[in-house]
Amino acid sequence: MQLTSVVTPFTEENLQLLSQIGVTHVTIRYPGKGQDRLESIKKQVQLFGLKIAAIEGNLPIENIKLGNQHFDAEILEMKQLLQNMHRVGIPFLCYNFMAGTDWVRTKLDERERGGALVTRFDVDQAEQAVSLSETTPQQDSNTISSEQLWNNLERFLEELVPVAEDCQVTLAMHPDDPPLDSFMGKARIMNCVESFEKLMKMVPSPANAICFCQGTFAEMGVDIPGTIHQLGQHIKYVHFRDIKGTREHFVETFHDNGATDMYSAIKAYQQVGFTGPIRPDHVPQFVGEEAGEPGYTMLGRLHAFGYMQGLIQAASHE
Repeated sequence: MQLTSVVTPFTEENLQLLSQIGVTHVTIRYPGKGQDRLESIKKQVQLFGLKIAAIEGNLPIENIKLGNQHFDAEILEMKQLLQNMHRVGIPFLCYNFMAGTDWVRTKLDERERGGALVTRFDVDQAEQAVSLSETTPQQDSNTISSEQLWNNLERFLEELVPVAEDCQVTLAMHPDDPPLDSFMGKARIMNCVESFEKLMKMVPSPANAICFCQGTFAEMGVDIPGTIHQLGQHIKYVHFRDIKGTREHFVETFHDNGATDMYSAIKAYQQVGFTGPIRPDHVPQFVGEEAGEPGYTMLGRLHAFGYMQGLIQAASHE
């Protein structure tokens, strides 16, 4: 498995910290059109012995999800991105199909162990939910059905998968977070294991794969090790995190303080032969980091990597 991290804020100090603790790869957000910016970031991370594993976040696909008049323009931009990724040597593109929002929470300062801050979601307070994405900060009142979303997703895959194959880039679908049937009038379709099985059959290809976000699958109420085995050959990228609760009412947790048997999850990844990028996700904010980006501060990530390294080593020895 490739220990991988987001870098927020993206500073040389944080890149050096990641290198020091044994991380080998980083994930970056889409920096905009053009190959030059990707080349610049690659050179910057290489100074610390790191590689770029994936691009995720801030992708130009909102109009693709909605299937509106800007669909073709965004498809073209995504194809150009895949071609640039191939030239630069970035093998994974993580995306989601949540229309109108990205991941959402209703509270950003829930108290966890020792007063660390985590996020909460409560469906009863959905109207005050915060979309934690730069590309969808404001929610609109337009609706979209699950049938429309599936149709738009199929069009997206039919256009992008052949290009991804040619560019040796793997598209990894992230589940809806939270995995509700609908949110704020818009259907959600990547909200259960069956949807991911349907996704794999829709356009079968090694380039059409799954980002297994453990926390979101835990929100679905599934058995995590069992689901890893069920979807195993299609899991190419992992977000390692945990929650307490259900998809309607949950809080995020420290990686060692949730409901999931994280050791059994790591063993399951090893048993299905997963060797791709795995990164801690949505970490608690420690004291002094209260003004940071919720879920994406640094100290909690350092703690998570130590925990993950211990699990991986123990499971490997077994």
